[in-house]
Amino acid sequence: MKLFDRLTEIAKQTPQRIVLPEGTEPRTLKAADRILAEKIARIILIGDPVEIHRMAADLGLTNIGDATIVNPADESVIDRYAPLFYELRKKKGIDMEEARLTTANPLYLGCLMVKAGDADGQVAGALNTTGNVLRAAFQVIKTRPGINVVSGAFLMLLPEGLNYGTDGILVFADCAVVPNPTAQELAEIAVATADTARDIAGIEPRIALLSFSTKGSASNEQVDKVIEATKIAHELAPKLILDGELQADAAIVPSVANHKAPNSPLSGRANVLVFPSLEVGNIAYKLVQRLGGVEAVGPLLQGLAAPVNDLSRGCFPEDIFKTIVMTCNQAIGLKAQ
Repeated sequence: MKLFDRLTEIAKQTPQRIVLPEGTEPRTLKAADRILAEKIARIILIGDPVEIHRMAADLGLTNIGDATIVNPADESVIDRYAPLFYELRKKKGIDMEEARLTTANPLYLGCLMVKAGDADGQVAGALNTTGNVLRAAFQVIKTRPGINVVSGAFLMLLPEGLNYGTDGILVFADCAVVPNPTAQELAEIAVATADTARDIAGIEPRIALLSFSTKGSASNEQVDKVIEATKIAHELAPKLILDGELQADAAIVPSVANHKAPNSPLSGRANVLVFPSLEVGNIAYKLVQRLGGVEAVGPLLQGLAAPVNDLSRGCFPEDIFKTIVMTCNQAIGLKAQ
């Protein structure tokens, strides 16, 4: 069974409540209509109900009536969620008037619904910048216990003939969020990516923390950071199979690993690659995608206490549909922990 077929079936078995704060955005409505038609998730649209129903009719969408629609201009909605935002941010100096104004912002309202337990995850970014999507998530949902950094992972789906990873899947992180992680942050990224590997890729993680050095072949402060991160990651999650510092070939090619890192528990069969900086990770995934004919799925945000995922503003309805499916699986995985 293909990856998205499997993820869709899992989502259907335990339908999650997914908030779409850009409820009057046409691509979002098309994706929501398909999700509802296939009974994959329970959809919550934020926006003016009159406008949403008008747009759905104009687009020929027949299932939007099954969505829950929340109007951010409804005072009763603001009355419900503004006190929660005030409690979360009062130490930052906001007053109730500011809390009410911010709650009316759909990005924040959606996150507040997740925080209050009225929804299980949020997908946004077709209209909003990544910075705005992340800011709302940071301020309201915050990070998981033991994790203080949010990162972005890509699933790299390899074509036939590239026999790396597990079942043709590699997971790359961080390729989207943290420019220059500390050793502690790098360790937390490794631990969070393990959950993404399990919950989304459906593989048991074998994690390599990458460097330009393998087991002391070079000496540099950047190498030291990866060595320290590996140590911290072992302490955070002692049951994970992980190793570092490793060069990329020693991480994924058994014959090279046998020569360069013969005692590594990965034995050259890593399926999760953690890059030492955003610069390296972003360049790597784009090169692999373009030169290797690899499908890059993501980024999936990880490390939050509940799933929030960001879209490209150039996305298609299919992209939004798939992101909703993956967000459902993240929510199911977090609840199982």
